[in-house]
Amino acid sequence: MNYENALKIITSKDNFYIDLSLERIKAVLEKLGNPQDDLEFIHVAGTNGKGSVCTMLDSILKEAGYKTGLYTSPHIWEYTERIKFCGENISPEKFAQYTEKVLNTKIHLTEFEILTVIAFLYFKDMKAEIVILETGLGGRFDATNVIKKNLCAIITQIDLDHTDRLGNTREKIAAEKAGIIKHNCPIITSMGYESIKDKADKENSLFIFVSPQVNPKYCDALSLKGTHQLDNLALALSAINYLFPKINETVILEGLRKVKNPCRFEYIRNKNLIIDASHNPNGISVLRKNLDLFFPDSQRRFVFGALKTKDYKLMMEILFRKGDEVYLNEFDYPNACSFETLNSVCPIEAKKYTDERIITHDKLNIICGSFYMIGMMDFLKH
Repeated sequence: MNYENALKIITSKDNFYIDLSLERIKAVLEKLGNPQDDLEFIHVAGTNGKGSVCTMLDSILKEAGYKTGLYTSPHIWEYTERIKFCGENISPEKFAQYTEKVLNTKIHLTEFEILTVIAFLYFKDMKAEIVILETGLGGRFDATNVIKKNLCAIITQIDLDHTDRLGNTREKIAAEKAGIIKHNCPIITSMGYESIKDKADKENSLFIFVSPQVNPKYCDALSLKGTHQLDNLALALSAINYLFPKINETVILEGLRKVKNPCRFEYIRNKNLIIDASHNPNGISVLRKNLDLFFPDSQRRFVFGALKTKDYKLMMEILFRKGDEVYLNEFDYPNACSFETLNSVCPIEAKKYTDERIITHDKLNIICGSFYMIGMMDFLKH
């Protein structure tokens, strides 16, 4: 099996769906020797900020000399981005080999379950010392939650997203995220929801509450910009300080300088372009706040697209100002909104996006609304 064939199978309609359950993946992992049981994890859940916290932890621990595994989602350009060992993507050849191994178990899995099993197998074979593991959706029934223990769990910002599956209140969603808390394993969070505290008490887990107050030198060192990163940074530093107190300040600062997490308020200076993968109202609110803070006087040109499953009407109401130039992108992806759908609820006059020639230096350009849309824009690859 080659990489292209592996992708065709993983993304086929038979696999490309969500079914929150742990029984199937447990059965496959049992057949493959339960590789996850031989790994040490930092497990991260939340609505927004998971990826940033994970990449900060990975970069600091790599700088400290640890052999790290990093599992995140979604990818932007290639599926291999989701599985990294010591900062390098899994190779297409290895990806295909592990895909075949998973498929040979003859137990049907979803796309995310297949990817999660591949990650566990790969990290075990590579002898990863610490795996930073990001949940895909929720926590309690997320495929990553087959692990029996963790060094610690981290719960980032919580907001209303995937309400059809996780619940229609923040407290209900918090309860689902709290499902990653394990017995006698500490939980680090800046969220004070009762459901998280109750789960920590039930599991006899140390509850570490973090306020977003960080020494400015760490903020200055961090390569990721935006006010929202303050909370993410506080969580990452708390985990490092609690789990790895011997890692010195110099190593932490250098690790923060080397953090790479593309498309999170990422500014491309030579194009006067911001790429931001915010895809729900909370994330879009943060984007708008950062635009107003860092580029208050710039004229703005938006390319915006979204999935039908998101609150795209509210997202556009939060994001656009009178006088903004707006292009709505009808991209080719399952559940992507059509131009007509977006335009019918857009709060200001908009045009249909056709190609990148509209991105010119005369205005601040912002491309946002969907990971999947950004991943289809080849001119953004870097």
